[in-house]
Amino acid sequence: MQVAIIDEGRAIDLGGCRFHAIWLRDNAADAETRDPGNGQRLIALRDIPEGTVVSEARLDDAALHLRFEPEGKTVTYDTGWLMAHAYDRVDTRGPGWTGEGIETWDAGLMTRIPNAAFDDVARDRAALAGWLGGLARFGFGKLTGGPVEEGALLKVAALFGYVRETNYGRLFEVRTEVNPTNLAYTGLGLQAHTDNPYRDPVPTVQILYCLENSAEGGENMVVDGFACAERLREENPRGFDLLSRYCARFEYAGSGGVCLRSRRPMIELAPDGEMIGIRFNNRSAAAITDVPYADMEAYYAAYRRLGEIIDDPAMEVSFKLSPGECFVVNNTRVLHARKGYSGTGSRWLQGCYADMDGVRSTHAALVQELGLAAE
Repeated sequence: MQVAIIDEGRAIDLGGCRFHAIWLRDNAADAETRDPGNGQRLIALRDIPEGTVVSEARLDDAALHLRFEPEGKTVTYDTGWLMAHAYDRVDTRGPGWTGEGIETWDAGLMTRIPNAAFDDVARDRAALAGWLGGLARFGFGKLTGGPVEEGALLKVAALFGYVRETNYGRLFEVRTEVNPTNLAYTGLGLQAHTDNPYRDPVPTVQILYCLENSAEGGENMVVDGFACAERLREENPRGFDLLSRYCARFEYAGSGGVCLRSRRPMIELAPDGEMIGIRFNNRSAAAITDVPYADMEAYYAAYRRLGEIIDDPAMEVSFKLSPGECFVVNNTRVLHARKGYSGTGSRWLQGCYADMDGVRSTHAALVQELGLAAE
């Protein structure tokens, strides 16, 4: 590998990858720039002189030594770190690409669901890391053999993060009620949906934990919303564009003192086109008013087709929970549903919300702690 100063010191070329001087100086890891203990920056960009350039560049094994002017400061970089963070590339990704470590799926996931025993992940940090890695990759995971007791799902949330309390409480009951405030509390079948699309931000993890399940029917289903959006994009690029470009509206006012509203696309993309979220919930959809007249008919056709793809049995993984079992979904990606169930027997689940940042943080920390290979 060779290094050369280019553009009058405003950049370097390291083995064919270019890096700007200002980027390199901003990402210096010396003790004056970053705290050695927590890694946080000790300076702001305003503390780096405008017009910063590289005046000297020298390679020594896996280390790159750069001198910056006008500071007269020499900084050493690990070349492996630099190449892992290289940004000098041609981006050929189109709208709707998914991030590294994300694997989309259909009904074929049935044979490889991220599944673990509660006692194993509670006691064995390597087992927990493996299960969380699967949850991050697929947006879905199951646990079996948990305690059959009220509030047990809070122990699941504590494995990786914290409960997100909402107007439904710290946890909520999912069983038949008289005069329910939400259709989830009936025996009706529910179309696959993401929860709380009317909330901004939405809870990004949902846990549903089974305490009783002797009723006929009531199987749970999960569907990868990212895979459904990818299928729509392949069939109908314009429809994908409409659902990602225009905002839908969602609302909930089913209980006293609560009036929740949001305005977000059904398919949410980052500015660079990365697919980062799905919001789909027919029960909570409000009137769509942000689509121009000229596009509304095509928008509704795309909306209908997305729903048909979501309803396609080829996209779903279905299962029936037993007491002490639970499933966890990334609520910004994976839709969940249930089939209708009879009035005989009993079906009692408890649910709660948490967040994916806890899943990702705990997984990354365990990978580092245990020296595991990154997923």
